[in-house]
Amino acid sequence: MSPQVVRIVGKETTRDLQLSAARGALPLDANDLLTVFFFFCNGKDQELKALAKASLLELPVSIMTPVVSDPQVSPELLHFIARERYSEQQLIVDILQNPATANETFILCAKRCSGPILAMISDNSERILAAPELIAAILSNPQADKALKYRLGWIDPAEDVKVAEQKKTETPLDTSLPEKEEDEVESEVEEVNLSKYQQVLVLGVSDKIKMALTGDKEWRTLLLRDPNKLVSSAVMKNPRITEGEVLAVAKNKAASDDMIRIILLNREWLKSYEMKKALMRHPRTPLNSALRFMSILSEKDLKTIAKSKDISAVLVNNARRIIMMKEKKG
Repeated sequence: MSPQVVRIVGKETTRDLQLSAARGALPLDANDLLTVFFFFCNGKDQELKALAKASLLELPVSIMTPVVSDPQVSPELLHFIARERYSEQQLIVDILQNPATANETFILCAKRCSGPILAMISDNSERILAAPELIAAILSNPQADKALKYRLGWIDPAEDVKVAEQKKTETPLDTSLPEKEEDEVESEVEEVNLSKYQQVLVLGVSDKIKMALTGDKEWRTLLLRDPNKLVSSAVMKNPRITEGEVLAVAKNKAASDDMIRIILLNREWLKSYEMKKALMRHPRTPLNSALRFMSILSEKDLKTIAKSKDISAVLVNNARRIIMMKEKKG
């Protein structure tokens, strides 16, 4: 806190000074003013709380924008502003784009904000991986449209009812067993579990993400193929994933931008020559990274790339240039 804020919220401060501050009548910069409102709104003095909240609600967005966009601002202050002004779309966008914003604030906005903000949150795969409960928060929001909810694994209750009614009207096959046989197999039937593949078909997105982050190799293999990029990217965050599995992702041309970006951010994985070579050839690897990896390739691999027809012409031409330079030096 700045000395000005300490002076205003401190115990030795005069009542008149605090009332003036709560009304926004003191010459404070935006950060100090909002910090004072934060303290008063979270304090026990009801008069100061009411005045500060009213002042905050009337404060122009233009005054708050530099504060909520500052990556050094307190996450608690950002949460406080989002809680009180969640209907201000541009203000919330600035808050959610600030790296200082806490998961708690994202969840608050997922529960309260309208469509465009919900779409913005659902597209933030990094944040959803860090806080899978965001999906449940969006699904609980009555302002979330069906298209967005379906994308997050929501099942329409009305459709569930239709399916249940259809099953009731269908004539079941007679699969009964003699009484003794039923008794003998009853305990076995209870012990039968769905295969992991079958479980994947019925799991919601949030449950898939949790399993992707913690599951064994079989789960990881299944969930890497999931069409939802939030799920497949979550597998890459699993602490048990092996370098061999990651290399397979790097070699898979269908791997998403998010998956490639996660690999590029992991220094341990990038120590592998084969990993760098696979990433260099991947269509979703940024060009500057691909060119950097090319500089460490063997002459044999460079010659292969120079003849390749399935990678960028920029990389092919660069491989040819490196080969020519090496031949000149030789």
